[in-house]
Amino acid sequence: MRMYDIIKKKRDGLELTSEEIEFVVDSYVSGIIPDYQMSALLMAIFLRGMNQRETYDLTMSMARSGEMMDLSPIDGIKVDKHSTGGVGDKTTLIVLPVVAGFGVKIPKMSGRGLGHTGGTIDKLESIPGMRTELTKQEFFDIVKKVGFAIASQTGNLVPADKKIYALRDTTATVDNISLIASSVVSKKLAGGADAIIFDVKVGSGAFLKDIDRAKELAQLMINILKRSGKLSRAVLSNMDQPLGRMVGNSLEIIEAIETLKGNGPSDLTKLCVHICYEILDLVHIDVSEKQIMDEIFSGKALERFAKFVEAQGGNPKIVEDYSILPLSNETVEVNLNKSGYIGKINTELIGIASMVLGAGRSKKEDTIDPGVGIEVLKKIGDYIHFNDPVVRMYVSKKSDVDLAIKLIHDAYEVVDQSVKPHEILLGVIE
Repeated sequence: MRMYDIIKKKRDGLELTSEEIEFVVDSYVSGIIPDYQMSALLMAIFLRGMNQRETYDLTMSMARSGEMMDLSPIDGIKVDKHSTGGVGDKTTLIVLPVVAGFGVKIPKMSGRGLGHTGGTIDKLESIPGMRTELTKQEFFDIVKKVGFAIASQTGNLVPADKKIYALRDTTATVDNISLIASSVVSKKLAGGADAIIFDVKVGSGAFLKDIDRAKELAQLMINILKRSGKLSRAVLSNMDQPLGRMVGNSLEIIEAIETLKGNGPSDLTKLCVHICYEILDLVHIDVSEKQIMDEIFSGKALERFAKFVEAQGGNPKIVEDYSILPLSNETVEVNLNKSGYIGKINTELIGIASMVLGAGRSKKEDTIDPGVGIEVLKKIGDYIHFNDPVVRMYVSKKSDVDLAIKLIHDAYEVVDQSVKPHEILLGVIE
């Protein structure tokens, strides 16, 4: 079998066999196939596409390229949750302690942020002492004790995805539904959970701007998992404005805690409660959204979050004392010098503004400042007077404040007529 022939076959729009796909993945991970040939095949796939069977085979070959996690030491049904990434998305920090209260076990591995979207691991590491690099035994023990754990992805989990994604990122082949699905689902399969819930973001702050493409991706991921014997479901959620009010690592930890106290923004609370409901329904636990809210208002979910923080080495007192978190004392308020209604927000620009303040990375090697970020004061449908600030920025000496202000001005559109606030929930794919 020759890589040259496989590239030529896909270039001509033909279907690759299961054996050819497995050969490509195994040979590339082992270093037999060079980057330039793999780049050529990725471009051929990008232009010619893959059918569902090819996508399934690619996903399975990538999943088997490294360790396949065995979660059998953890009793009960194990669930994983994955978000396609958005600005201000801290749902994992809220959903997991709530769902764990109903007996579901959630051993979750998460990533770091890159570009305009934040990463759960970065947010957690803003908590003093918090450890996200855990041994397998520590990971399992915390899930058994608390009901959930969140760890950074191990180096031997899906090495094929790490190599292939790095190549896609530099060869303009990221935006392909089959390649996206195989990247996401291979990690979920290797993670070993019995059921997976996807939160697929749609809109200006999401990777997928168009709802039809989001539905296509969600359905493809669900089909792959169904064929693999896994339960799965996808919630489609609106990312045409930041989720909640806070964007930035310590800020998002604070907002997650406030939501677990029952004081969260309505859009964030609504989405989290609905994701909790879908997870529990998926694994045949019959609860209402009211019972989920009762779990929050009772304080049990917050208590569980504090136990999780402590179990992973963090300071659990953060749930009552936010001064423990690193948060900048220097703030800058930005107004638009306009009056009217907020008609649109380019959410991606808000995310980039937070990044240039120091809350995110433009490349993987960048370090982040957990104390900076953006508090969104005005959202779609709100009325502003001439001097009303639309955001409050938490800044440091290293922050590019001028660029962030420009990005925020560019992100907001003010109109004369009143605008209906956007619905956060866009649908569910089963």
